[in-house]
Amino acid sequence: MSSLTIATRESRLALWQAQHVKALLEQRGHQVSLLGMTTLGDQILDRTLSKVGGKGLFVKELEVALEQGRADLAVHSLKDVPMELPAGFSLACVMEREDPRDALVSNHHATLASLPQGAVVGTSSLRRMALLRALRPDLKIEPLRGNLDTRLRKLDEGRYDAIVLAAAGLKRLGLGARIRDTFEPVAMLPAAGQGALGIEVRSERQDVIDALAPLAHHCTWLAVAAERAVSRAMGGSCSMPLAAFATLSADSLTLDAAWGDPEGVLELVYVRASGPVTDLASATALGQRVAADLRAGVLAQGGSVLPPDKPQDPA
Repeated sequence: MSSLTIATRESRLALWQAQHVKALLEQRGHQVSLLGMTTLGDQILDRTLSKVGGKGLFVKELEVALEQGRADLAVHSLKDVPMELPAGFSLACVMEREDPRDALVSNHHATLASLPQGAVVGTSSLRRMALLRALRPDLKIEPLRGNLDTRLRKLDEGRYDAIVLAAAGLKRLGLGARIRDTFEPVAMLPAAGQGALGIEVRSERQDVIDALAPLAHHCTWLAVAAERAVSRAMGGSCSMPLAAFATLSADSLTLDAAWGDPEGVLELVYVRASGPVTDLASATALGQRVAADLRAGVLAQGGSVLPPDKPQDPA
């Protein structure tokens, strides 16, 4: 038995996720406490993440707590974790994925198709913006920041006709009834890692890594490793509309990826590939292959992406 402290953001969803991990560890005999923190990403709500530093703003303060020894592990929504972790930090565990899909939430409209011409849809995700434009170019897409409760409140105040959120967060908080419709991945590919929880530790903390091992979900980890490899190879960050989603059947992984033009001028580029995947190395290799095909498709349209040796996320 060991005593462990979990660093977590203080939003209701983040606390649910940390409490979930806490309960699982306590079932295995560990003593666990929470260290709640407010990150810079939680504080800056008047600008999109792509303009203020990327998703790393949601994890930096938690990493400082790990580095200073005030916490032993940090629980993240994996889609918020930068593709490259700082030196000395490791992704020690990926847990079983919840629903990876995006969800349409609206008080008056049941589906995206039923929204009136020019309806206002809220999201600050460039990925969702690009995919929504492809599905309904007539919509007016407006920025939407804040935690889950804040976003729902803004919808209820009448600022939007609909908003798009991750289905996983709504379901985890018992808000599944707010979902009017879910987008199948063929229509709106999820972000890399969407719906999965990742647990970060200091790389030298083998004791914590061993404690987390029973919580890991092998199939989810392989899938998200391929997805994150696409994003890493593309220099992916909040300033790039990029989607990647993988499904595992037996030992074969099917990986879909899409790239959107941040300016909305070029057409979306889609790539699909399948191959045998049995470990993280082969999953990463498939992701890199898909990224190369995606890059070729972007360049064929006259678009530009960063070379794979220059990651874009500043965190």
